[in-house]
Amino acid sequence: MSVAGLRRAARETVSGLPREFWWLWTSTLVNRLGAFVATFMALYLTIDRGYSASYAGLVAALHGLGGVVSSLGAGVMTDRMGRRPTLLVAQTSTALSVALLGFVRDPVAIAAVAFLVGMASNASRPAVQAMMADIVRPEDRVRAFSLNYWAINLGFAVSSMAAGFIAEVSYLAGFLIEAGMTLVCAVLIFVKLPESRPQRTGTDDADEKDAAVSLWTVVRDGRYMSVVGLSFLVAVIFQQGYLGLPVAMGEAGFTPADFGLAIAVNGVLIVVLQIPVTRFIEHRDPRLLLVVSSLLAGYGFGLTAFAGSVGAFALTVCVWTLAEIVNAPTQTGLVVRLSPVHGRGRYQGMYTMSWAVAALVAPLMSGFVIDHWGAEWLWGICAVVGTVAAAGYWGLMRGLPDDDETPVARETSGAPAPRVDAGAV
Repeated sequence: MSVAGLRRAARETVSGLPREFWWLWTSTLVNRLGAFVATFMALYLTIDRGYSASYAGLVAALHGLGGVVSSLGAGVMTDRMGRRPTLLVAQTSTALSVALLGFVRDPVAIAAVAFLVGMASNASRPAVQAMMADIVRPEDRVRAFSLNYWAINLGFAVSSMAAGFIAEVSYLAGFLIEAGMTLVCAVLIFVKLPESRPQRTGTDDADEKDAAVSLWTVVRDGRYMSVVGLSFLVAVIFQQGYLGLPVAMGEAGFTPADFGLAIAVNGVLIVVLQIPVTRFIEHRDPRLLLVVSSLLAGYGFGLTAFAGSVGAFALTVCVWTLAEIVNAPTQTGLVVRLSPVHGRGRYQGMYTMSWAVAALVAPLMSGFVIDHWGAEWLWGICAVVGTVAAAGYWGLMRGLPDDDETPVARETSGAPAPRVDAGAV
């Protein structure tokens, strides 16, 4: 494609989205520019503090447990209190707990504060995703989710390279920088983003049924819960880029800066490829895309078993990064399609919980496997899990609705959303 063609493609990708989306996009970018804890926690604990890989895995698991605890509660808050208040509470709490984590030294205190950080940081996800679904037209949502994911990784590409060198000087500086940037996000949300929660009129059956969506409604939605379960498997794999990979590289004699350079490839590739790949996948079958991305994720990490240099590690990162580029907007768009309008917070909370549970399970798995069997076994397990996830998506393809049968289509057509009951949580 020519330079003119690339420019035209970029304009078409970013055009037509509302101003509120771009403020939300900006807050995401600022947040990720300050990212430090999730990327360098394992190195901080094993190299700077001298703890074992198993302890680092335990702390990361408690961080994930905090996310599990907050996911469903944040989803309910998003539907009841609104998207904006939930975001403000989550961002402010994250900033305070991250700053505190940089100062605690006792191993029990580190674990406890990591749990609080997991709760606070994960609480914003259902609100962000629900707000984005509220303010963007259904036909533009995959594109919007792709752009938001692009912002996440643009910030990550910058922060991971800088944070790798910051970590060699002072881990505390990294914690404080993340806390400060998170506070900036809270201020931006407070000043620029209005509440987007759809208003209930109570004038028709569809509105009354949507208003009755509860957590039990989500759990009874077998098709949706199947998607949540498969997203958990894929999330377990992707978590290894920030848990198993830094520990394995550290034990192999690589420095934090080496890991920072290798993992930065992930963000750089997404920044470069997200827009053209979005145009390629935007109108393609999401179910097939999820099958392919699951295989790329599993075998991308599987190839890490053969890496012996920073360049080789970077090449494996390229493979599973392509899986991320395809999976993230496709999976999020599918979740919105399967969610009734006034239940978006709860549905997004359940989806967020799948990633939070993965953040709980993955570090325990990676720490145990590396300590007892070696990193090569971890990468082999990733390949197996990716294959299982791909098979699951392939089997689910026959049971998923077409676009004109989903809650999003019903949202625009006025038909009632299915599977709702009284007594919303």
